[in-house]
Amino acid sequence: MAAAGPLSPRAGQHVHRRSTARRRPVATLDRVSDVVPPEPPADPEATVVPAPAPGLRAAAFFDLDKTLVAGSSAFYWARAAAAHGLISRRRLAADGWENLKFRIRGSTDQSTRKVWERVGEFLAGQRVRDFERLSPRVLAGVLPRLYPEMLAIAWEHQDEGRPIYVVTASSQETAAMIADVLFFDGALGAPLEAVDGRYTGRLSGPMTYREGKVEAMRELAERDGIDLAASWAYSDSESDLPMLRAVGHPVAVNPDRDLARVARQEGWEVIRLERLATHLKTAAALVAVGALGGLGRAATAGRPSGGTGRRRG
Repeated sequence: MAAAGPLSPRAGQHVHRRSTARRRPVATLDRVSDVVPPEPPADPEATVVPAPAPGLRAAAFFDLDKTLVAGSSAFYWARAAAAHGLISRRRLAADGWENLKFRIRGSTDQSTRKVWERVGEFLAGQRVRDFERLSPRVLAGVLPRLYPEMLAIAWEHQDEGRPIYVVTASSQETAAMIADVLFFDGALGAPLEAVDGRYTGRLSGPMTYREGKVEAMRELAERDGIDLAASWAYSDSESDLPMLRAVGHPVAVNPDRDLARVARQEGWEVIRLERLATHLKTAAALVAVGALGGLGRAATAGRPSGGTGRRRG
């Protein structure tokens, strides 16, 4: 999803740790075939995904915003930056407004480009160290908004021997920070260029958006011995159709209208974690902020009322 923020102790690191917390079974990973043999499909080639090729293994790739996390992680980066005096309150209010719109409408190619243009202009000349120090505040905003169901799904993949990765249009630094805390095996994000300890405002590699995500996934697959045809991918957005179609097991999570339509046509699994009431509250906040001209209250109106009541649909 469209988001950005240069936040992590180390860019590009892969994390190889396991959580010791007990994890409950998740219905998403179908085990019915372990008990009752399924009926043979009418068209095996269209419905059966092959096992990993010899010498390779399957993996699972997770988009970040609205897939692992409710809303936009970029807003919590902006809020942390404002608390440290790195951006203005006016800028924070504008980012809060964008976060609300994102919760309702999702991202678009135009909004993603706009976000990265703003980030690039702002970061040029800023010290990397100053933004690395924002990590605790950013995590304090992001972690309570994780979907526990999605985290359980990710960890179950990991327990079954599949490495798990965050794949996002956010910065590589942000992606790696969140992957580290969640015990993921690695992260793929947009690499921010830095020279002599300061950001240049440019990217040092491909933008991980649309086909850019697939390019990064293929490079990782070649390096880590991953068979994408036997792998899983989870996302909420039509912009991630290239990523979803690059794997054998695409899953739509809280899908936007266009992705929901494609998922129905293709027969993909769909997971819905946000109830109608949540959308109505967010929509009401969006209207209220619009009536106020997007000032002061926009910084807080986008906060969800809580993480309870999510369900699979």
